[in-house]
Amino acid sequence: MQTPQLETERLILRPLALSDVPAIQRHFDNWNIIRHLSTIVPWPYPADGAESFVRMQLDKILAGEEIHLWVLVLKGGDGEAIGNIHLRPRAEGLKGNRGFWLAEPYWRRGLMTEAITAVNNFAFLTLGLDHFYVCNAATNEASRRVKQKTGAEFVGFIELAHHGGQSKAEKWIVRREAWLRERAAVER
Repeated sequence: MQTPQLETERLILRPLALSDVPAIQRHFDNWNIIRHLSTIVPWPYPADGAESFVRMQLDKILAGEEIHLWVLVLKGGDGEAIGNIHLRPRAEGLKGNRGFWLAEPYWRRGLMTEAITAVNNFAFLTLGLDHFYVCNAATNEASRRVKQKTGAEFVGFIELAHHGGQSKAEKWIVRREAWLRERAAVER
């Protein structure tokens, strides 16, 4: 299934494209973002880091790998990518099935919570997933808050090296049943 465009009150989540490389490079090359990510992400971030990442992900999609990659764009804005969410519904491994980042100028506005809500709807209502896992560096309080606000349940700690020097990560599960129950309560 191709990655569909999703919309929220303030955002458009559209599929990742090569045209997003300059914005991703500009926003992602930021220690405040990188320090909470696993050491698989290179640091210092190379000048061609975004292009390499985007091309690699698009190649995986073309090869048939099940990956959904969205860039976040402000509605009524200039169309520039300000963040990214990936969902690998059937991936197995320490890092979980979903990850995200948001450009620092857009932090503390509830944008990522809004975007994750749309992605959770897609995961459970369109893909029909029963559950999936998400992780974050134990020191990443903002990521933890997003998980708490979007129905994730803490299941424990895992060891995963992050750039900020921490190796303790939190593992969370997002369950369809709990998500649907929460949605129904909000809609009442």
